[in-house]
Amino acid sequence: MKHTVRICFLLLALFWTLAWLAAGWNAAPEAAPTLPEPAPAAVSDAAMTLRVLHGGAVEEMDMAAYLLGVLRAEMPASFELEALKAQAIAARTYTLYKMRGGLIANHPQADACDDITCCKAYLTAADAAAAWGGMALYYEEKLARAVAETDGQVVLYDGEPILAVFFSSANGHTQNAGAVWVEDLPYLQSVTSPEGEDLVPNYYSVASFPAERFRALFLAAYPEAELSGPPESWVRDVVRSDAGFVTSLTVGGVRVRGNELRTILSLRSPSFSVSADAGGLTFRVTGYGHGVGMSQYGANALAQQGLRAEEILTHYFTGTQVGSWRGTLAKS
Repeated sequence: MKHTVRICFLLLALFWTLAWLAAGWNAAPEAAPTLPEPAPAAVSDAAMTLRVLHGGAVEEMDMAAYLLGVLRAEMPASFELEALKAQAIAARTYTLYKMRGGLIANHPQADACDDITCCKAYLTAADAAAAWGGMALYYEEKLARAVAETDGQVVLYDGEPILAVFFSSANGHTQNAGAVWVEDLPYLQSVTSPEGEDLVPNYYSVASFPAERFRALFLAAYPEAELSGPPESWVRDVVRSDAGFVTSLTVGGVRVRGNELRTILSLRSPSFSVSADAGGLTFRVTGYGHGVGMSQYGANALAQQGLRAEEILTHYFTGTQVGSWRGTLAKS
């Protein structure tokens, strides 16, 4: 009896084994696991070749060489190293931001130019050395260090390079992008800026215009303006932002932005007050530049307070991070 039971158990085990093996033979083979695509490498300065239009000709150079030329032209070499590093990162970011858009209408044959109304100023080593005199070697090495120590670093918002604009000096605050240009941007918002007349040469300036000179300049831009009455009646309804910049005003019946009038009259900043009498108009101006993004003198003041380049940039560019960018540029 025990022998019979044992045989039954063995047969049952053999049956289930054969059924299991048959099921395994008929099952579809498991798919090989899908491996994630490797992340693209960060964009380094040496690996990126730019076509730069300067002096009327296009020259190829890597990003590091280009940024060195920008630093020579855009920020005093006597500034703190961390301020220069912040400038290098901002210039790199601005360049990548523009290159991501593809061909640039003003110079489709080049990725960047030396026209400050389009790209950034650029200065050769020889021209900079002539201006620096006996400090030339020291300053050149200092700027090269600022570029090298920030290799590939970019200001990012939602993982992408930002429109990293900058200017010389503010009136204690920067201003929103929308107050100057058509579109507001979340990372170009008004923030405090610590520079003042003790740190900035010509922090306060005065620009006076005889009535006929003012009339000629403004009518060249807005021929429909009515400027036939006394100068005291020409400027009306001045609106200022909380940061103290003139956002808009009416001139001869025409509504214009403060920064637009600044451009027409070549004022140093849209942070101004205006007075008028029978002889003409006088503008009292604070700071230098459009007031959006990073203040260069403010960056230097923050560096003197001990802030690092990354901290300076995230102060001026709201909600951003500084890091390596692994994106791709548009084909050009």
